[in-house]
Amino acid sequence: MRLLILGTGWMAQEHARRFGAIEGVEIVGAVDVDAARVGEYADAYKIPKRFTSLEAALDWGDFDAVANVTPDRIHHPTTMALVAAGKPVLCEKPLAENFRKANEMADAAEAAGIVNMVNLTYRNVAALQKARRMVQAGEIGTVRHVEASYLQSWLVSKFWGDWRTDPKWLWRLSRGHGSNGVLGDVGIHILDFASYGAALDIDHVFCRLRAFDKAPGNRIGEYDLDANDSFAMTLDFANGAFGVVHASRWATGHINELRLRIHGDKGGIEVVHNLDGSMLKACVGDNVENAKWEELDAGTVPTNYQRFVEAVKSGAQTEPTFRHAAGLQKVLDLAVVSDEKRAELRAIADTQ
Repeated sequence: MRLLILGTGWMAQEHARRFGAIEGVEIVGAVDVDAARVGEYADAYKIPKRFTSLEAALDWGDFDAVANVTPDRIHHPTTMALVAAGKPVLCEKPLAENFRKANEMADAAEAAGIVNMVNLTYRNVAALQKARRMVQAGEIGTVRHVEASYLQSWLVSKFWGDWRTDPKWLWRLSRGHGSNGVLGDVGIHILDFASYGAALDIDHVFCRLRAFDKAPGNRIGEYDLDANDSFAMTLDFANGAFGVVHASRWATGHINELRLRIHGDKGGIEVVHNLDGSMLKACVGDNVENAKWEELDAGTVPTNYQRFVEAVKSGAQTEPTFRHAAGLQKVLDLAVVSDEKRAELRAIADTQ
């Protein structure tokens, strides 16, 4: 498979490493509006062709599929052009800035009949995949209650650098620089972690968002620090189950941790994923009576990158699709409105 990488920022390096390690994949071209950056990137990963516009790459056209690693606001126009050209696309998350654009991308990809995927990276966690299979097999009975959290501490810790002086972090705190805060940054990840793991669609959402004081006048240089730092939401799932989902950048002691607890009427499952790895625990069968939890071996699973390559080769669509990501974006959009109106809103989103 001949692959084009569109966008050559930080995440594009991960794409180059991941795709470059897959047998049969040749990265044949890279695109970035910054000529110097695309040149350095192409040299670093030994990519023969480099372009400063998508139009030039499409005019050349000698590639089978595309990894779209452009900034969020660029996903929609570039992906629509790629779909129109009949090119399969793996797009970084979030699929688009809002549900309307994400839905348009899903409609276009489905109408064109091309393979489309969104890189929801935590689908690569084997413990999450096994948890979902256990739920679907009925091992914990009917799901009644779901808890999910995504905790980071980069507003407290300098593990990834100092947000006060680094534009890489400052823009994530400023709505004027295109950020929708922690909700926009990791909300799609933890919603997918929860709804996919529990194998449930989201029916209703109620959300609260909060930006805390971080600097004098909540401003550093050109950055107004007004994007949300934490969110808490409650969900009604389609089967009647209740969900509690929250995320924060103020979670002292947690560098980057996702946690999911799924409680059914016959058992429970817990998934934890952080920088140390992943863990899967279950309380099922006779252990329910004395609340005994046992750690399980989740095995290994293919990555999104590997599954995208196989899908392109076979022509068979695989998850997570544009349609799935659009459903998650619908919930995220409604979460913002819910906070503004202090109201529960109906989502009816296909998120499982």
